[in-house]
Amino acid sequence: MDTKTALSLRMTSLLLGAQSRPDVAGIVEWFGAMQAQDLNSVLWSLGVRLPGSALPEVVAATEQGDVVRTWPMRGTVHLIPSADAHWMLELAGVRSLGGVAKRWEFLGLDEKTAHQAMDVLAAAVAAGGGRLTRSECMTALTEAGISVDGQRGYHLLWYVSQRGVTAIAPNRGSEQTFVLLDEWAAERNSPSREEGLAIFAKRYFRSHGPTTVKDFAGWTGLTITDCRKGVAAAGLTAVDVDGVEMWADPEVLDAGPVTGWWALPGFDEYMLGYKDRSMMATKEQIAKIIPGGNGIFQSTLVRDGRVMATWKRTLGKKSVTVTVQPLTDFDLDDARPALEPFAAFVGLPLTVKVVQPG
Repeated sequence: MDTKTALSLRMTSLLLGAQSRPDVAGIVEWFGAMQAQDLNSVLWSLGVRLPGSALPEVVAATEQGDVVRTWPMRGTVHLIPSADAHWMLELAGVRSLGGVAKRWEFLGLDEKTAHQAMDVLAAAVAAGGGRLTRSECMTALTEAGISVDGQRGYHLLWYVSQRGVTAIAPNRGSEQTFVLLDEWAAERNSPSREEGLAIFAKRYFRSHGPTTVKDFAGWTGLTITDCRKGVAAAGLTAVDVDGVEMWADPEVLDAGPVTGWWALPGFDEYMLGYKDRSMMATKEQIAKIIPGGNGIFQSTLVRDGRVMATWKRTLGKKSVTVTVQPLTDFDLDDARPALEPFAAFVGLPLTVKVVQPG
């Protein structure tokens, strides 16, 4: 298989063609985990895979309890199926706790204080009707005599969620909220460790393949040994892509490749789901997608799996202005139909501006 075909198959895996799932829960279950530290980004990641959807519909779907945001792997917020949160935290999320002692030393925290924070937040969220805003969580910690100065507050919110006590629920207004994970997740899956590795591998390669075990390890933060165990048990198909061994799900291979234009958010799995992004963009383009290598990804205009431009949106009262910065030559008229669904998603007419790279 050549790289061009493999890249087109990736777009099928990423649910950017006819392979799409019918609702938010189905999309999240297909991926297993979707990068979600930026809320607006993940909402459009869902919207672009639900043609004709509107932002209020997608937000409402995230309130149903079958998906949740937490830190299941790599110490990074992802949107995941609620029923899988506990075992994902125990299998992959726990690896983020390895350096917690050093972090506590830097922040002036200790195990006793961290465990006290778990008890305080569990009781406060329960007393608050099962859901508190971020600021209300901070107030509860402060009133219990736990300082939230500097990064201490954020770290404690992370730690309590990392331990499976709380999780991030949809915003109230513009403010993040937290719920008790056991209450939010009405169902709880409990696979064995070996089964969990296989589920991780199945979901990753069906939503990102064809790709490599190294990319899978980078995505989960698991060891290469564990990743190979998962691959071996996941019922995947090995494919040769220009001499490189990659893996894909047979369902995706049967569905075939897809081509076209897409306007994707910066933190979409299209870019964040891989350690090696050379199939999607050149080194020079990647440097502009991630300016300064600071981990903040620009939104991308993509044609047939390759990045063509970055884009930014400005929401106004009467329209949404999308500013496009080309990274290679193309006809903007060809790309405009990919931007129209985003404007419809936010319920505003589209205005497009082009800024040439500096």
